Amino acid sequence: MRSLKYFTISANVNLRRSWGGGGVQALSCLKMAVQLGKWQAGFLSDSVDCASRSFTNADGVYANSVDLDEQETRLLIDQQLRYRGWEADSVLLRHSRGVLPEKGRNIAIAEWKTESGPADYALFAGEFCIGIVEAKRNKVSVSAAIDQAERYSRSLSWSNNSDVWNNEYKVPFVFATNGRPYLKQIETESGIWFRDIRYTTNRRRALSGWFRPEELSSMLKLDRGSAEKALKDQSLDKAYQLRAYQKKAIEATEKALADGKREVLIAMATGTGKTRTSIEMLYRFLNTRRFRSICFVVDRNALGTQAADEFKNTAVDGANTLNQLFGTMELDEVIPDNDTRIHICTIQGLVKRVICQTDPADVPSVGQYDLIIVDECHRGYNPDREMSSEEIEFRSYDDYISKYRRILDHFDAVKIGLTATPALKTIEIFGKPAFTYSYREAVIDGWLADHEPPIRFHTELSTSGIRFEKGEIANFIDNRTKDIQTSIISDQIDFGVEDFNKRVITKPFNQVVAKKLSDYIDPHLDEKTIVFAVNNSHADLFVEELKSAFEKKYGSIEDGVVKKITAASDYPQKLIRSFRNDVYPNVAVTVDLLTTGVDIPKVTNIVFIRRVNSLILYEQMIGRATRLCDKIGKEYFRIFDAVDLYSSLQDISQMKSISTNPAQTFESLFAELDSVKDKEFGKIIVDQIIAKLNRKVRFMSDNICKKVKNCTGMDIYQICNKFASSSPIEVNIYIQKFSKLISILDSSNEILTPTYVPISTHKDKFIKVTHGYGNHREPEDFINAFSLFINSNKNHISALSVVINRPRDLTRNDLRSLYLELDKLGFSEVSLRRAWNETSNKDIAASIIGYIRQVTIGDPLVPFEDRVRIAVQRILSKREWSEPQKKWLRRIAAQIVKEVVLDRESIDQATFAANGGFKHLNIVFEGCLENVLRDFNEEVWRIRA
Repeated sequence: MRSLKYFTISANVNLRRSWGGGGVQALSCLKMAVQLGKWQAGFLSDSVDCASRSFTNADGVYANSVDLDEQETRLLIDQQLRYRGWEADSVLLRHSRGVLPEKGRNIAIAEWKTESGPADYALFAGEFCIGIVEAKRNKVSVSAAIDQAERYSRSLSWSNNSDVWNNEYKVPFVFATNGRPYLKQIETESGIWFRDIRYTTNRRRALSGWFRPEELSSMLKLDRGSAEKALKDQSLDKAYQLRAYQKKAIEATEKALADGKREVLIAMATGTGKTRTSIEMLYRFLNTRRFRSICFVVDRNALGTQAADEFKNTAVDGANTLNQLFGTMELDEVIPDNDTRIHICTIQGLVKRVICQTDPADVPSVGQYDLIIVDECHRGYNPDREMSSEEIEFRSYDDYISKYRRILDHFDAVKIGLTATPALKTIEIFGKPAFTYSYREAVIDGWLADHEPPIRFHTELSTSGIRFEKGEIANFIDNRTKDIQTSIISDQIDFGVEDFNKRVITKPFNQVVAKKLSDYIDPHLDEKTIVFAVNNSHADLFVEELKSAFEKKYGSIEDGVVKKITAASDYPQKLIRSFRNDVYPNVAVTVDLLTTGVDIPKVTNIVFIRRVNSLILYEQMIGRATRLCDKIGKEYFRIFDAVDLYSSLQDISQMKSISTNPAQTFESLFAELDSVKDKEFGKIIVDQIIAKLNRKVRFMSDNICKKVKNCTGMDIYQICNKFASSSPIEVNIYIQKFSKLISILDSSNEILTPTYVPISTHKDKFIKVTHGYGNHREPEDFINAFSLFINSNKNHISALSVVINRPRDLTRNDLRSLYLELDKLGFSEVSLRRAWNETSNKDIAASIIGYIRQVTIGDPLVPFEDRVRIAVQRILSKREWSEPQKKWLRRIAAQIVKEVVLDRESIDQATFAANGGFKHLNIVFEGCLENVLRDFNEEVWRIRA
């Protein structure tokens, strides 16, 4: 039974009676029964690649590699159609047997006659022929077979199909298939190819399954051309609640769809209203009948609940909400009915419905939705965050990623992705953003809060690390049993701050940080704080330390002031709602449950007591505090950094601070503008002025506004617009003309300024600390961070300056100090080599000096061993050398390959010590050994074209 090696045979072999009649030979029946069975039924369903229904063996041979003729293939197609609600039997339901369409029946009639020959299947919805199918044997490529189905569509002769599309087609939908499951790798040879021939611009595409009859009927009722015209005619000016950039996002999306794009990415900074923008888009799409069934996808229940609330409460047409106009099915309603217009669901729920069904008939059809909006669409490719309880079932990030993509590919729907932080792989799915509105733009425009320079908490342990000495007695906690054991340390162990509360539990560190936080945060004030901890246990520890610190500082506090909100909390969704809406809790200690999409404007403080290596995750954390909140007079937010996270990622972040000091006066800003000579720096100052003006206008009294108007003849908004469209020189000239404006602006009511004003005297400096590259960050980010650090410090670290400008003078001690400095930041040679390999597909052992010189002066990356080989050849050619000298030169070169740099100290050690060290070799080279070593350094790093 060779077939058992290649196919998964179901014990349930269903030999339909139709297999044995109508001219199908018994041999073919036996062949189908033995070789195919039902192929675990998955081959016949839309969900062809579920782990429980694999169609490949260990060698990757596809089950559909068996060569079936067209008649045998039709048996598979029959079953596929039946799963989707069609009456299908290519043996019994044939035109030649007198089978005709009937009202109330959805029949796939085989061998339907047309003027240009019989169509393999004619799909009838009642008495109307809605689709033509061209069936091919399973080894035949199917993408081009659409042409044949189109020919039958043109030549159909059937009285009920009186309409004609594009002046020639009588059937609106055409299909071609060979029965094989859709696989991206062999797209043209698999799947069900489909085209809506009502539109000349509608390209053929591959589907993973069949539409249901009612879905095709609904599609037929939609007129994309009329809908797109209606969208153009439906002005956005009436949507007065929308901001200008939100309208632009909608216009860009609609234009992309009008251009025929089926995947659209919208990138809008956290807090700029992606959900509000989505609501208006949904209203417009449904109101103009551009789409019929929309799925709004989130990756957490909390975000789904939040979206549902906004759908219910946001007016889109007068006083009517989206929910009132069209109805919404929410998270608890797992399976939408046929009339559902908007369905909110999680990606995890879709995985269960699409991939993990045991009965193929229960798998949703590819046409259940014709639009899918994926909120926070970067989440499927964010490997750094911890899996929530709902994601544990995925077992690994790779598994989660593949399921995320497979879910999106399953449905034949237009996909719109929404994110603040588009990742590279997000762009691979949705394409480059059709519209982008950045954090920087939002701050300048006054829509988001800026942040002041971070308040960095330095502690002795976080600076020096934790060291367990050999022989020291220490307690250990067993993470599995939570038992505590006492052991003697067998060898010295060092932990850096990135390991705190992850690889080593350190209560004193948390105590110091909590005590210092109590000096800045009063838990009784009407502002919220989010603390990001390492894990659930660390969150528990920090909650108790923070409560103790608050009690010592402020006296007795309510127990609910500080709460842990993680996936392990009791009713975490209820806690999130309470944190957002109620007075308490005022401080939430979380891991990453609050990193995405949770809208809490009162968040004024972000506290980092954990390290993350993902730029996307970091920006999502920062994004929790960017929303404005007039109710508490929030102008900016504060970042408290106990683990030096901010400086390690901020320079490669898009979320840079616009105003370096939110408390800076207009007088000082305009004075800087008057003195600055550099045009680019002048533009930065103007941006800061505009951002400050947008913040101030919300708190200005009528009297101050009147003074501004009397002074300039314009209101603040007009002034902002003028500054935004003017050069720094023009702004300076303007302000000199209306010099009284400065004192008016600085006298504006400051009473609403937050009680606590952060004080920071240290300068921002890029410093990135990681321990190994591993899988914790993207290689592009890693290389960019390395490049930024080197270029930012090349004039401050003496060893870097020598490496770049004077490699001839590089000593072993210089190199060692540089290695130590870079190793603290995780920039080891192994990590750099690996990252470079992943981004360029070039494995170059260039040494760490090679990477430094490449990112600073463009020195080509050359394997270090090749550099040394060329260097020794050049040195040998410079002069006549004795035979002993030549041998020693080659030995020196071999040692340089291992150690990179040799000097007098290193010659006296290791392999050369046994041969008399520096003294002996200096005699061999006639007192010129130091010059020889310096020549090696110079020749090794001489730039070559």
